[in-house]
Amino acid sequence: MITPTPQTASSVTLTRGFRIAVAPSYLPDHSEPEADRFVFGYRIRITNESRRRAKLVARRWLIVDGAGERQEVQGEGVVGQQPHLEPGQSFVYSSFCPLPTPRGTMEGAYTMQAETGDLFEVGIGRFYLLGPNEG
Repeated sequence: MITPTPQTASSVTLTRGFRIAVAPSYLPDHSEPEADRFVFGYRIRITNESRRRAKLVARRWLIVDGAGERQEVQGEGVVGQQPHLEPGQSFVYSSFCPLPTPRGTMEGAYTMQAETGDLFEVGIGRFYLLGPNEG
């Protein structure tokens, strides 16, 4: 097993001209370690490096905690939005994920819709959620 360091906790993935950069962080003010509640924030920048306009219509996450428990989460858009991205444009948002363990991973995909109506997926590379004394 690879033990990530804080320098490798983030991820950058390029799929079909869309760059997804994720920067996770531990949120101690929202966590309760004594109650096995560890809250992690993550900031995502989606940059359209392709030549086509596309709309982010859905997201899919695979979340794995430190005990190996897996959870899949799916939904429309991100943070209540379905942003349109022109070539060269970026969209940035922040969200969070609570876990019962002080470490875990997240990875997934966005479903994008081209102007033609065609759907395609853009990967979100695995990133590490590292709590206190885990990095």
